[in-house]
Amino acid sequence: MNRPIGVFDSGVGGLTVLKALRAKLPAHDFIYVADTARVPYGRKPREMVREFAWEIAEFLIGVGVQGIVIACNTASASALPELADALPVPVVGVIDPGVEAARRHTRTGRVGVIGTKGTIASGVYQRKLEALGLSVWAQACPMFVHLVEEGLADSSDAELLARHYLGQRPPVDTLILGCTHYPVLRNVIQSAVGDSVTLVSSADVTADLVSQTWGGGAGAGQGCVVHYVTGDVPSYQHSAQPINGTDGDLIQLDVAKLGR
Repeated sequence: MNRPIGVFDSGVGGLTVLKALRAKLPAHDFIYVADTARVPYGRKPREMVREFAWEIAEFLIGVGVQGIVIACNTASASALPELADALPVPVVGVIDPGVEAARRHTRTGRVGVIGTKGTIASGVYQRKLEALGLSVWAQACPMFVHLVEEGLADSSDAELLARHYLGQRPPVDTLILGCTHYPVLRNVIQSAVGDSVTLVSSADVTADLVSQTWGGGAGAGQGCVVHYVTGDVPSYQHSAQPINGTDGDLIQLDVAKLGR
């Protein structure tokens, strides 16, 4: 049980989840795959994202992980149930923990969710929230990922886009940040919706779930992280700085060698 835990995302957004995981499981080792050669997932067809998720999951199985965290809402929506059923290790996504967190926080039963085009179009958050009897408003915010990865989270452009995406929302008291990049924009989003709206990120709730699942077996001391990057490594390091940085080894992963 002291094998590493695998985490993957299309880019740097999943580092928000990795940060929460390392806070909960500081002695564990992690392998993080950033598929930056094919980012963003949110605008790609569902079947394409599903194929990407399979390729990365099989790579992680090949390097010996004890479990996999899909730290990407779009990939979770496209591939999680199938991967969880087929793979020989536990697989956790970020959608169910986000839904659970929203259920806990809402006071009125009116919940909003923002995410990539792919996540919102899948309807996965909407179905799960409505199954709990909640009223749901959903909005795709496709440019938010670009702002985060270009280091523009605190810019006037971010403020303008947040007002554009969120200005016409109905009354909600809880808003799910349905993309792992979005916590970096927390201040801008909170300003756009006001202090009466609780922002929910699935990162901490996902970390709680993973801690319950794989909490045992790690030794004492500080665990390490190995980052596998399918795109340009210096660009990944640059984009990661506003989120969590990239302490640990960085290894170039040839995307052409990924494949089922």
